[in-house]
Formats: sequence, C-alpha cells, structure tokens
Amino acid sequence: MPGRTIAIGDIHGCSATFKSLIATIQPKHDDLVITLGDYVDHGPDSRGVIEQLISLEARCTLVPILGNHDEMLLQLLLEFRGGHSPLISSWLQMGGAATLVSYGATLDTVTDADLGRVSNEHLAFLKRCRDYLETQTHIFVHAQYVSGTNMKEQSPHDLRWLSLKTTTPEPHISGKRVIVGHSSQKTGEILDLGYLVCIDTYCHASGWLTAFDVDTNEIWQANKSGLVRRP
Repeated sequence: MPGRTIAIGDIHGCSATFKSLIATIQPKHDDLVITLGDYVDHGPDSRGVIEQLISLEARCTLVPILGNHDEMLLQLLLEFRGGHSPLISSWLQMGGAATLVSYGATLDTVTDADLGRVSNEHLAFLKRCRDYLETQTHIFVHAQYVSGTNMKEQSPHDLRWLSLKTTTPEPHISGKRVIVGHSSQKTGEILDLGYLVCIDTYCHASGWLTAFDVDTNEIWQANKSGLVRRP
C-alpha cells in the first residue's frame, strides 16, 4: 500500500504546535510530507521548528518549500556570511525579531550580528528548500502561481509573495490541484476552491496549524494550546 501525501501549512515558529501535529499524523517512512514554507518569524521558536524539520527528514520523505519569510532570512544570512552588513530592519518588523530571539538574541538589542547565531546546519536546510513540488496530480507551492505558465517558468516572486487576498488565479494550465499556504485564513478553516486549496490557517495567532492528506482530503489541526482536532 503506497504511503500518504500530506501537506502542512505555515508554521511560523510554532514548534510546540508543530510537534503536536506530527505526533498526531505519525509520518511513516513511505509517506511524502510537503511543508509549504514560512517556518520562521512571528512565533516563539523558529529555531525549534527548523530542528524538527531536519529530524523529520530522517523519518519520511520530506519536501520543504521555501516561503517568503524563509527567503528573507536566507538572503540575510547569505549576506552576513559573505561579510556584508545586511539591512534587517524591515525583516525584524515582519516577525524576524522573534526568530533571532529563539536563537538566543536579546529582543531589545537585536542587531545584524545576531544572524551569526543561526547555525550552518540551519542555513543549509534553508538553502535546500524548494520553490515548488509538482507531482502527477498536484502542485505544492508557498503562495500562488500564474495559471497559464508552466511551473518551471514561474517567477520566484509569484511563488512566494502573491497573495490570494489581492488576486485569485484561474486553474493551472496543467489541470492539477494546487495546494498553497501564505494567505492566512483567520477563521482557522481551510480555503477549498476545488482546483486550489489554501491551508495556511493562522497558527501563530488565534488559528490552527493544518495538515492535509491530498488524496483523501483528511485534515488534522493543532493550535498553540496543544489542542488537536480533525474537522
């Protein structure tokens, strides 16, 4: 019997919530788990999230997608490692301060030097995250897509930054169902348009972290309080 294909929405530093969700879905060796990005920022433990993701790679087939928040951190880390002084002010205001605090920085005195607290192992994880995953039946991407363009030709900006709050794409030219995150559903309920499903359900605030079996439409959710539900 083939393994499951499970997508997980935006985690945003909620390591305890992520741990509860993984304990519930119990990924097996033959399962394919696709995390849709935004592992860092806003929540209290971005470091712990990345550590769990690295551990998960040994437990199942994990395909991590790069989110826009992960992209910002990755670019800043590469600049810092290259000997430059990156401009981190806008990222800090977008939740980045919480990320550096999870690595041991002090909130009131965060500077670009605190980027040095992020380990090379965690940098390597961010570098191996993918822009998207396309299977025979589905497309997995952080944010959105241009409907008439093959996935290989999509702009990284569109894949990571386009929001469903400003525009909703038509079905993709491939005819495949697309699973996305990025556009937070503050009700805690997934957005299911049939050809497109958004599973960012606002876990770092008042919502839930969602796992979605794309073949059976089974849903698991966990919140910051550790409550797990199967809507």
